[in-house]
Amino acid sequence: MPALIPKRVKYRKSQRNKRRGLATRGADLAFGEFGLKVLENGWLTHTQLEAARVALTRHVRRGGKVYLRVFPDKSVTQKPAETRQGKGKGEPAFWVAVVKRGKIIVEMEGIPKELARTALRLAAAKLPLRTRFVTREAA
Repeated sequence: MPALIPKRVKYRKSQRNKRRGLATRGADLAFGEFGLKVLENGWLTHTQLEAARVALTRHVRRGGKVYLRVFPDKSVTQKPAETRQGKGKGEPAFWVAVVKRGKIIVEMEGIPKELARTALRLAAAKLPLRTRFVTREAA
């Protein structure tokens, strides 16, 4: 599967903006029975999301269905190492998904609850933010 990056964007370089507030959309399970909810604000890079997705699919061994609810569509720029200040903004280095408290990152269905819990725990270990396992009956 190709890397999680946009095919094309309107503007190559974006501003950082603030990482605060609660998720107003995407805070409830919409597709699956079980999910992973973020408990703090932050960025998830395309490599972290891909690592979490691979951990999930490998653990359930092609059972069930996985829904990735976030997409890294914000570019983060970096200047080359040992470069002086000035001379403009750096080139895009990687892509991130901005997530706010309460957002569901990934959902699963078609597998038993305990298998989903262990799979989502493995996926959460790949992410830099605190998360919580949520189920449809609890929501």
